[in-house]
Amino acid sequence: METVDLTCEKREVRPKGLVNRLRREGRVPGVLYGNLSAATPVAVAAQELNARVNAAARQRLIRLKSASSDLDGKHVILKQVQRTPVKGDILHVDFLEVDLGKALRVKVPLKFAGRPAGAIDGGILQPLEREVLVECLPLEIPESVEVDVSPLGIHDVLHVSALRFTGNVRPIFDTDYPVVTVLPPTVAEVPAAAAEAAPEEAAPAEGAAGAAPAQPPAAEGAGGQTAGTQPGAKKS
Repeated sequence: METVDLTCEKREVRPKGLVNRLRREGRVPGVLYGNLSAATPVAVAAQELNARVNAAARQRLIRLKSASSDLDGKHVILKQVQRTPVKGDILHVDFLEVDLGKALRVKVPLKFAGRPAGAIDGGILQPLEREVLVECLPLEIPESVEVDVSPLGIHDVLHVSALRFTGNVRPIFDTDYPVVTVLPPTVAEVPAAAAEAAPEEAAPAEGAAGAAPAQPPAAEGAGGQTAGTQPGAKKS
């Protein structure tokens, strides 16, 4: 796994206004958690941190560079990133110190590759999971886990147990859950509605062809008798 460097320094937590001053100066407050040591308040440059925090590099191993001997050379991963709700600026970051000789559990993104066989018949690829929990040594954390979806037909499902992992990376799961499937093609609603309306429109034409022609209004007798009714005998 690629290791990236990040400049880091210890920070004071009092007075309370120091955090806002850090942010105005272009730095981000954070905390470093160690396996055995107490949490250490730290600060990092916002611009440099943004370059490290992205979808592809979220689980990259980071090596801290610092003037403080307590921090310099430590290897960490990003545990949590807090952002502003609107602009998405980083407000706070938590680092977790790792031991390069001990396995750890992290979530790694899934990368779907290939065109499913069911797509030929109009099927639609539907990912059910976007990441997978794995256990491995820190230096073996993969950037992503590639999932070959080309053999999947319509209604086929690929489970986590069928994924392939490199080296000593192994998935962690209690239930063999599905990660991706191929859905059948959707049916357009407009043509169906038009097909249902067609018989109703044709009904009057069929009725007109099979029914006797209606009597003209003029054929109705002025005295309230219909055409074809014999008039009563004349009075003498």
